[in-house]
Parts: sequence; structure tokens; C-alpha cells
Amino acid sequence: MTALHGLATRALHAFDPEDAHGLAIRALQAGLGPRGGRDAPILATEVAGLSLPNPIGLAPGFDKNAQVFAPMLKAGFGFVECGTVTPKPQAGNPRPRLFRLTEDQAVINRMGFNNEGLEAFAARLAVRGPGVVGANIGANKDSDDRVGDYVEGLKRLWGLASYFTINISSPNTPGLRALQTKAALQELLGRLAETRDALPAQGRVAMFLKVAPDLEEGEVEAIVETVMANGLAGIIVSNTTISRPALKSGFREEAGGLSGAPLKTLSTQKLGEFAQAAAGRLVLIGAGGVASGADAYAKIRAGAAAVQLYSALVYEGPGLVTRIKRELAECLRRDGFASVQEAVGVRS
Repeated sequence: MTALHGLATRALHAFDPEDAHGLAIRALQAGLGPRGGRDAPILATEVAGLSLPNPIGLAPGFDKNAQVFAPMLKAGFGFVECGTVTPKPQAGNPRPRLFRLTEDQAVINRMGFNNEGLEAFAARLAVRGPGVVGANIGANKDSDDRVGDYVEGLKRLWGLASYFTINISSPNTPGLRALQTKAALQELLGRLAETRDALPAQGRVAMFLKVAPDLEEGEVEAIVETVMANGLAGIIVSNTTISRPALKSGFREEAGGLSGAPLKTLSTQKLGEFAQAAAGRLVLIGAGGVASGADAYAKIRAGAAAVQLYSALVYEGPGLVTRIKRELAECLRRDGFASVQEAVGVRS
């Protein structure tokens, strides 16, 4: 991370978190973002048929409206996931709804899927250049047919996104996480599989399910089997948590999903459970608390083929990805791995 970008990131902390995010988006649109260098060959990998220059992805939430995926790819991310996008535009929950927990290197959000809707999102993806850009799709808060919302998102963005993520794990849309129960999940994924199979063939466009870390006993196995039965490529573990580990910040009691450093242990543990249940039959992507190459490496060793991050950017800016990649390459070489894929799921 250059000194200039680090200074800019710290300066943004003088603003309300949501206002600061808006300023960061506008700066990136103006071409003021960092430029990543060439990736070490050891980091090149393939995930669900997608060729990635490195396994470090930008998690959704940063680029909700598909406005800055190109600058973030140029910053050095191996792939960028935009969204969450819903069929109709929606304002989300009342502000304030985004909180920095600086003492904990964490974030709490209760954004509520605020976004400009499918049409604006699709228009931007339609003119995208090279690079892997995924679409994270969701349901409108006031929808009478939430499953139909996911189907609409898949159909509208088909042919525009490199892959799709089905987000049923945000804690900020009432009732959404109930879609993780087996019967509801089967209905959702079954409808999506039928829709996918009826759409024009474009190779095998990967679909992932994004899950919460706050799952009950037995739910991991049930989710794995349902995902397998409906032909999805894999699972992203995990979204934010509604749990509250020991936190220092005065914002610790705010409602919403907790992300960042305090989520790292829980999300990596849950990732390991999914890896054990999937037994190599699904691709897993690890998210939650990634702020260093060692963090990324731990998730890869726990079973992740790639990782995603977002909250750490709040504290270190988009140039962080360059350091993470350098550290990850060092970890791989140190332990004798010739590639990322060799290290996936290899327990210490």
C-alpha cells in the first residue's frame, strides 16, 4: 500500500462510515485507486472453472451497484463480487447503519440490501472488460415472492456475470436466513437450477450459495447435500455473524452483522466443518476476517479454494491486497507448495 493511499484511507475515518464509503467509490471512479503489480505465478489458480490470477477476491458489499469492479481488479484483486443486488431498487434500513469498531478492527452493518436495482447493475456489467466479476443476488425486503426475486436476478444477469452467488445469509433482511432451512433451501435452489438449465448454454456458469456462520448442529450437512443435489458449484463461508464475541468498541451492542477480525475464528471453523461435510465434492470460498496473507493461507488450508475480504479495507485501504498476496506466496513457498491448489484442505 502506497503512503498516499494509506493517508487517504486514514483521512476518510474523519467522516461517517457510509459517507466515507461513498467518497471512496467516487475516488475509484475518478481513477485514483492503487495499481497492483504482476502476480507471482504461484498464486494463479482455477476455481469452479474460473481462471484467477490470484485467489484473493473482493467480497460483496463494497461495490453494491457494480460501479468500481474495474478499478478493484486493477488494484490487484483476483476477482470481484458485486452486489447484493435486488430486482427493484431499495433504500435499505435507516441511517446510521454502518459502524466502525476500530478497537476491534471490525465492522457492524445493518444496511438492508440498499442498491439501485437490477437494471442499473446489469447496464454496468454489460460493458465490463476482462476479469472475473461475480454477481451477488438477493430478494427485496417487501417481496411477496422471494424465490422469484432470485430467479429474476439470475435471468436478468445471465451472460453478464462470471458467476453468481445466492445470498440467503444476510441478517439485515427479516426472515431471509430462514431460507437456509432444508425445505426452503431445496425450493429455492431447485427453482434456480431449473431456471439455469432453461437459459441459453454458455458453458457451466458457476453458482455459489453464501451461508451464515451462525448455523445449528446438522445444518452444515443438510446444506451441503442440498447444494450438491441441485448442481451448484460450491459454498461461500461465511457472511457476517449475529453473535458478539468479546468486543471493546462502544458500538458493540449495535444491531446488525459483525465482520472483520472477530469473525475470523468462527468463520474459519465453520469453513472446516463444510470442508469435512463436502469431502471434496464442492468448491469452497472462505470469507470473514481476512486481513493478511496468513489469514488467507489459514482458510486455504482449512479447505477454501479462494478467499474474499472487505472489512479490512476499511482500515487499510484497497492497497492491502498487494501485501496479502505477497505474504500468501511466502506462506506457500515456505511450506513447499507449488500452487494454491496444492494447499487447499491440507491440514497442518
